[in-house]
Amino acid sequence: MNIVLWIITAVLALLFLAAGTMKIAQPKAKLAAAGQGWVEDFSDGAVKRIGALEILAALGLILPAVLGIATVLVPTAAAGLFLLMAGAGITHNRRHEKPNVIINLVLGILAAGVAIARFGPFGL
Repeated sequence: MNIVLWIITAVLALLFLAAGTMKIAQPKAKLAAAGQGWVEDFSDGAVKRIGALEILAALGLILPAVLGIATVLVPTAAAGLFLLMAGAGITHNRRHEKPNVIINLVLGILAAGVAIARFGPFGL
């Protein structure tokens, strides 16, 4: 089970590192043109902060466990990603972007699973 958790954690970290980097590196107009229409509902600063949170959570999923320092940050980062996906799901639902809601739901469930497992029986 620990190997499965590491695989899920690594996939989540890679996805959110990429997504966060994209949000920080690209201007809001370019994100909107690339199909990220939700950015129109947020300020430039808010989009950059969301990207920064995604990057920090991605690092928080991996680095504490690998370094063996403050390992409680792993499930905390996963719980933060769950909350971020809940907010994203609400935003996409309001915009009637059903495929994005499904993606948010899947990622949120995976993040919640990592948080529950790492806080509980498979803690680091």
